[in-house]
Amino acid sequence: MHKYFSTLLIILSIVLITSCSTTSKIATLKPEPDDATPLVYENTPSFINLPISVKLKDIENQTNSLLNGLIYEDNTIEDDDIEMKIWKLAPITIKNDNGANGQKIRTVLPLKAIVKYRIGTKKMGVELYNTKEFNLDGVVTLLSDVGLTNWKMNTKTELKSLDWNESPTMTVFGKNVPVTYLINPGIKLFKSKIEKKIDDAIAKSMDFKPNVLAALEKICIPFQMSDTYESWLRIVPIEIYSTNAKLKNDTFVLEMGMKCNMETLIGKQPESKFNASKIVLKPVSKIPQEITANIVAVSTYLEASKLMTKNFSGQEFGSGSKKVKVQNVAIWHKNGKMIIALDVLGSVNGTIYLAGFPQYNDKTKEVYFDQLDYALDTKNKLMRTANWLAQGLILRKIEQSCRYSIKPNLEEGQKSMMTYLKNYSPMQGVFVNGKMEEIQFQKIQLTNQAIIAFIKVKGTVNVSVDGLK
Repeated sequence: MHKYFSTLLIILSIVLITSCSTTSKIATLKPEPDDATPLVYENTPSFINLPISVKLKDIENQTNSLLNGLIYEDNTIEDDDIEMKIWKLAPITIKNDNGANGQKIRTVLPLKAIVKYRIGTKKMGVELYNTKEFNLDGVVTLLSDVGLTNWKMNTKTELKSLDWNESPTMTVFGKNVPVTYLINPGIKLFKSKIEKKIDDAIAKSMDFKPNVLAALEKICIPFQMSDTYESWLRIVPIEIYSTNAKLKNDTFVLEMGMKCNMETLIGKQPESKFNASKIVLKPVSKIPQEITANIVAVSTYLEASKLMTKNFSGQEFGSGSKKVKVQNVAIWHKNGKMIIALDVLGSVNGTIYLAGFPQYNDKTKEVYFDQLDYALDTKNKLMRTANWLAQGLILRKIEQSCRYSIKPNLEEGQKSMMTYLKNYSPMQGVFVNGKMEEIQFQKIQLTNQAIIAFIKVKGTVNVSVDGLK
């Protein structure tokens, strides 16, 4: 009996020793990922500068293309006793007048005119008229004040001088007789006609609306910031502002600005929200120089899992014979939280699941997980099989490694934006330039594929329209 008892004691001791040194297998219930469709991020309006610069040479070329050969014809003498034809003899030149206020343009028009002037009256059905024909050949100099009305540059032109190439003549008995002494005081007969013709031609050649709207339509087509993460930047115009046109040396400068929303979206290319019919030009005294834009830093769960796995490399959790190593990390989204799956090896083998809320550390540029705790099923099973692993001290140590930097993602987002701020040309004559300065974190959004960090960026964006085509 004593021998039997001794044998039984030895067997029990072996079993106890073996059970103490054997690792336990934990079978936890996996929290399945759910769908989290991304929402459009509501942002504060941004301002984009749209400085339009047009050289006087462009205006000159446009005006010459509109005014060729016979530029004015009035064949009806009955309404105002004047019948007139005016021809352009040589190209019109337009230059800065360089006057006191520097806001006038000087137009020089070489012309030839045939003017018929009727003197007399009609009494008792009898026409008592005498019609004279004048031949004019000279160079007209006009000065124009410049303004802006309803997308068009408007001018108020005044004829300043008329220099004759040949003395004006009047046809008398089939012969041309010099009549300079008569014509100079009578210039007012066609002065207003020429002034209006120049104003109309400049207004036609300086209609900014088609060029500006064509440029905006191109800019407002959503463009891809990242092919890998399918992130898109969409600009949605709200209002267009404009200061008055200013003349600087040989160039007209029109400061325009666009109030818009700049949205970052994830997934397939979104549709453009550009609607030309809703864009109204509003006059302002000053255009804001600084813009606020929202960009996105996208971290896929696969990418984040790899980064966090590196954090756990070489670390052990626990002490003595009760410790584990993390072999692999996987994360996903569920019910507004992040699930972190840790494949552990050591005193406990299996997968343990933790849940927490993603947060952002602006100083370290890291995403970490607040209120991190074991998932309910994992916690229950650890309490029964490996209570030491469920202790708060070990959990806090694990929490320190459950973080990763999104600095590379921020840099990539910034780099993507900069490609569109260095002389980017969506169409001929339109150039986008700018700079990015201060970056501020806004919020984190969870999707079914990635963690999205929204960043507010301050800087300047200029969209210049060079010339009129």
